[in-house]
Amino acid sequence: MLKENLTPQEIVNQLDEFVIGQKSAKRAVAVALRNRYRRLQLSADMQEDITPKNLLMIGPTGVGKTEIARRLAKIVNAPFVKVEATKFTEVGYVGRDVESMVRDLVENAVHLEEERAFKDVRMEAAKNADHRIVELLVPVPEDPKQNSAVDFQNMMNMFTQMQQGKTPTDFQPSGQNVPDDIKEKRMDTASKLAKGLLENEMVTIEMDDPKQNNNNNMMNQMGIDLNESLSGLLPKKKISRTVPVREAREILIKEESDKLVNHGDLYHNAIQRAENTGIIFIDEIDKITGSGQNTSSDVSRQGVQRDILPIVEGSQVNTKYGLVDTSHILFIGSGAFHESKPSDLIAELQGRFPIRVELNDLSKEDFVKILTEPKNALVKQYIALIGTDNVKVTFTIEAIERIAEIAEQVNHETENIGARRLHTILEKLLEDILFEGPSMEMGEVTITEKYVDSKIGSIAGNKDLSEFIL
Repeated sequence: MLKENLTPQEIVNQLDEFVIGQKSAKRAVAVALRNRYRRLQLSADMQEDITPKNLLMIGPTGVGKTEIARRLAKIVNAPFVKVEATKFTEVGYVGRDVESMVRDLVENAVHLEEERAFKDVRMEAAKNADHRIVELLVPVPEDPKQNSAVDFQNMMNMFTQMQQGKTPTDFQPSGQNVPDDIKEKRMDTASKLAKGLLENEMVTIEMDDPKQNNNNNMMNQMGIDLNESLSGLLPKKKISRTVPVREAREILIKEESDKLVNHGDLYHNAIQRAENTGIIFIDEIDKITGSGQNTSSDVSRQGVQRDILPIVEGSQVNTKYGLVDTSHILFIGSGAFHESKPSDLIAELQGRFPIRVELNDLSKEDFVKILTEPKNALVKQYIALIGTDNVKVTFTIEAIERIAEIAEQVNHETENIGARRLHTILEKLLEDILFEGPSMEMGEVTITEKYVDSKIGSIAGNKDLSEFIL
């Protein structure tokens, strides 16, 4: 399931492409990830006793805590979910149940397994989808007598299935007589379809209503799938859509793939994947620490900590796909800890996050790298966006350094929001170009240090203004 044999150094190198600085945090998560791979190479008895060493990331907002965890999961294609500790409340109060984080992780694992399984059967599913598209493009003329007989037969078959305890399925007219001229037209249409000549043709298809999968969120949080329970009594709701053939093909391929895969194996593999490679990132964990004054809010916060504790320690959580053991899921806690410290967490929870990593404030040099080095760096994004209006924007090195200097200055003098400060500064800096760009039609603009000072230098120098504008 893991991308095999990624060494800690290789993991750090890949993280360096997206996250600037924070070497100690990258090393810690890389070692934690490699240890999971090492564990899977051991005997089953030994695997059971080796638990992941959960991490606690400490640092201000915008320095890369969430991004490191998210990129880490993408590198190894592992199930990942980010939750905010403040969204959970003590059992009995209004709010999300802490076990919902595990159910969200399993949903993510199921999605990853579906992608893998659907990829394996895509060729056969595409063949079946093309066959259905040909039948939709060249339908058989309706025969009212035959249709009524088929409808009656379908109804009797559905009743028979329900009596046998099976889920009723949609029946297609069997033994339908296809005239020779329709057969010839379908052969001709299939040939054109294979050559890609009908991709823009419009076709009307029936598909499952996507809304019916989004209902009963409260039931899903408790591990109960009401849709699954009712599927034996009620047929699936269908909707009609008229779409181009290329879009219809993808919709039908998904439907056909769903028919071809073994869902029992898929759900089993998803649970195994979540248990052995899943990562749960608990953000704002510092907000559920007590203030030491034993107020009612402190009692509730400690209640959330006590509820999270058994999940982190390892427990069985009921999901609609089956029981999930959380013993080997990697938990990464994160918080700024401005007004509290890790020791304010209850002792038992502290012990479950043995690895502490402090992330540093971003310096001017870090901001320069963030603006220029990543694959889709901020400066590259704005150059591409403005380029769609046929306006070429160029940033001088001095301008980028000045932007970085202002970001560091404003973060130091006001609230430190890390790299997110760059978004605010660049939006203000390029405000006129973004507004007037479509009217300029074609042109070139060079952003110099003088231009940066004229647009945002005075604002940054005025503390009162920078608090509200930057």
